[in-house]
Amino acid sequence: MQNQEKLPWQIELFKYSYMKKEKVNLIKKSIGKISQDKKVVDIGCRQGVVSYFIRELGGKWVHTDMEKPDLLKARKILKKNIILTGIKLPFKPESSDIVFCLDMLEHVDDDRGLLKEINSIMKRGGTIIISTPITGKVFILNKIKSFFGLKPEIYGHKREGYSIKNLKEIVQSAGFKIKKAETYSKFFTELIEMSLNIIFVKIIKKGKKEEKRTGSISPESEKELKGNGKIFLFYKIIYPFLRAVSLLDKLLFFKTGYATFIIAEKDG
Repeated sequence: MQNQEKLPWQIELFKYSYMKKEKVNLIKKSIGKISQDKKVVDIGCRQGVVSYFIRELGGKWVHTDMEKPDLLKARKILKKNIILTGIKLPFKPESSDIVFCLDMLEHVDDDRGLLKEINSIMKRGGTIIISTPITGKVFILNKIKSFFGLKPEIYGHKREGYSIKNLKEIVQSAGFKIKKAETYSKFFTELIEMSLNIIFVKIIKKGKKEEKRTGSISPESEKELKGNGKIFLFYKIIYPFLRAVSLLDKLLFFKTGYATFIIAEKDG
């Protein structure tokens, strides 16, 4: 009997990520199949794991990020069409049909400039899919994060997040028409993710800071994951229990989540 092929470390970690899996499922449910002739640009692919799963929807993909080390890791699972870029995007005007900008706006100084740049490379009627964290007075877990030292810079954020109203205004001012706006990652999912981040930053990393656009709140390489193998094994053992806790979010259907998901269309 052949040994089962070992999964890349990003995919192995994704199997035990609550928020990422919820985001991927939401995108797949909302977008559906993408025609194979559509050009899809992925802004801020990081290490590639979310992109790996959503590109199963179809289309011709190009992946970009501003961090070369992350792109080198992403290449192992995305394989090709991976570009290092900045706010200025190296694509022809009105050449893209769909753009994904997932958890990216909060990481750049000029979020409005990035959205306008994205607008310039999109065809009329093209679709942009955006996700960001939410901020506001009623989001108590954000205050708890800050208490434990998990301030925006630990996540590589230039700002804590956006209110839904603020994000809609920024997206519309860049020339997009909002088609859908909802939230995800409600209290219990966010509580688990926050707890894991605190353990990683304060215990495993012991408060060591890294200057990265994406921050450093979870394992960033196969070496780092292997180096904490016993901890990861314990996490896998308790995962079913934590998964059951995260399902309590279904009872909070009336509550706003800790992340925003927007689908918009290039106006005109």
